Amino acid sequence: MAASESVNPVDLLCEQIAGASPDLLQAMIKTFAQAVMSAEADAICGASYGQRSEDRVNSRNGYRVREWDTRAGTIDLAVPKLRSGSYFPDWLLTHRRRAEQALVSVVATSYLLGVSTRRVEKLVEQLGVKQLSKSQVSEMATHLDAQVEAFRSRPLDAGHYPFVWMDALTMKVREAGRTVNVHALVAVGVNADGQREVLGLDVASDEDGAGWLAFLRSLTARGLTGVQLVISDAHRGLVGAIGAALPGAAWQRCRTHYLRNLLTKVPKSAQPWIATLVRTIFDQPDADAVRAQFDRVVTTIEARFPAAADHLADAREDLLAFTGFPREIWRQIWSNNPQERLNKEIRRRTDVVGIFPNRAAIIRLVGAVLAEQTDEWTEGRRYMGLEILAKARLVIVEPDQHDVEHTDPAPIAA
Repeated sequence: MAASESVNPVDLLCEQIAGASPDLLQAMIKTFAQAVMSAEADAICGASYGQRSEDRVNSRNGYRVREWDTRAGTIDLAVPKLRSGSYFPDWLLTHRRRAEQALVSVVATSYLLGVSTRRVEKLVEQLGVKQLSKSQVSEMATHLDAQVEAFRSRPLDAGHYPFVWMDALTMKVREAGRTVNVHALVAVGVNADGQREVLGLDVASDEDGAGWLAFLRSLTARGLTGVQLVISDAHRGLVGAIGAALPGAAWQRCRTHYLRNLLTKVPKSAQPWIATLVRTIFDQPDADAVRAQFDRVVTTIEARFPAAADHLADAREDLLAFTGFPREIWRQIWSNNPQERLNKEIRRRTDVVGIFPNRAAIIRLVGAVLAEQTDEWTEGRRYMGLEILAKARLVIVEPDQHDVEHTDPAPIAA
C-alpha cells in the first residue's frame, strides 16, 4: 500500500512518454485496442480466453492482422477470429474500406488502360476478391464519368482555334441484343497559345451529315471560334457540316486518309513507290513548288497507272488547300499530325476491350484517354509557335465550293 501511495501514476506516465522511444505511444494505443477487442471476443464466446465454462458458446480461432491508421502512425492489430461466425470491431475499423478503395482505383485504372473485364477479374482476385462480375467492373469504373463529362462540356475559352482536325473511329457496341457499329467523333484543335487540345467527343450511330453537324454545333456553342483550316477525310457529310457550322473556314483533305484510298488503285508491289511520290508533293519549299511537283507526280504515275493518276488529279484542290497558308504552318501540320497519333492511342486502349457494353462505356474510356492526352499536351512544349500563329491571323480565307451545306449525306467513294 505504501508503495502505491508513493507513486503518482499520472506523473509516471508523463515521465515514461517524455523519456521513452517514439514507439511507446503506438505500443500503448495498440495494447489498449487489443484489450478491448479481446474483451468483446470473450463476451461473444461467453467465457474468457482459455477458460473452461458451461456458459461458453464459441471459441477463439487465431487472429488476422489488420492495419489501423492513427495519428500516432500505422499500427498492426491482431483481430481475434472465431471458430463459428465472425468478429469485426466496427467501432475501430471501417470494414474493407481500404481494400475497396484500392479495388476501385485498380479496376478504374485498368479499365482506362484498356484491360478487358475478364482480365480485371483475375487482377482483383489478387486483392482477395474471388467473385466480381463484369457488370460490377463496369459499375465501379463509372466514377470516371463525372470527370469525363466535365471535360467534354468545358467551355472552349482559350481564344481562337485556327486549326482543327476531325475524324471518326468505328467501334462495336452491344445494343438491343446485337452487336452494331457506332462512330466516335473526335475533334482536335490548336488554341491561341499554340497548344494542342482535344475539343470534343461524341458517339453517333452513323457518320452522316446530321451527326457531324450536331457535333460541330455543340463545339461552337461551347465557344469554338476563329477556325481557319479544318483537316479531315473526304466524307461528304463531314465536309458539308464544316461548311454549314464553320462558314469561312477552309477545308483540307487529310493526306494520310487520301493516301490509303489512292494505294487501293495500284498493285501492292507498287504501293511504296506511289506513297513516296505523293509525299514529295508536301515536302516542297513554297506553294508554287508544291503545285509544280503535284503535276509532275500525276504525269509520272499516269505512265503506269492511269486510274491512280486520274484519282490523284481529281483530288488536287482538296489536297492543296494548305498552300494558302504560310509555309511554316503547313510544314508543322504535315510533320506532326496530332489526330493520327491520337487515333493510334485510342485504338491501343479500345482494341483490348473489343465490344463495348453500351455507348456510355465508349465515352467513359475514350473520354478519359482524351482528357489524359490533353493534360500531357498542356504540360508539354507548344505545338505551334506564337509567331507562326500571328502569321496565320493575317491569312484571309476565301470561301470555296466546300463552304456550302451538302444535302446528299452519302460518303464519297474512295
